[in-house]
Amino acid sequence: MKRTDLCDSDGLKNAINCSYDNTVIIFKHSTRCSISKMALYRVEGFRYEKSNEYYYLDLINNRDVSNEISEKFNLEHQSPQVLLIRNGKLIHHASHNAIKPNEWADYLV
Repeated sequence: MKRTDLCDSDGLKNAINCSYDNTVIIFKHSTRCSISKMALYRVEGFRYEKSNEYYYLDLINNRDVSNEISEKFNLEHQSPQVLLIRNGKLIHHASHNAIKPNEWADYLV
């Protein structure tokens, strides 16, 4: 999958705006966590014809954006964590070993 770095509030607003055209995937990654690295490999290896891009959030360098996401979607912060957003609303989320991109196909239609 193609990666777009998510580094600030404007990037988050852009991602949410894009969710009105296509389901948006946001992956929150801790560069200090081996479980997060494993989940990142899963996300980057995922292939689906309707979604070939995801937003990558480095939690260590952009914790403020992660906090904004948690507040916006009323969601407890976890790492790693994936969120699927459609029409500005959270439609699916998972963390740690529950991050299984092959199960997302129904959400990406």
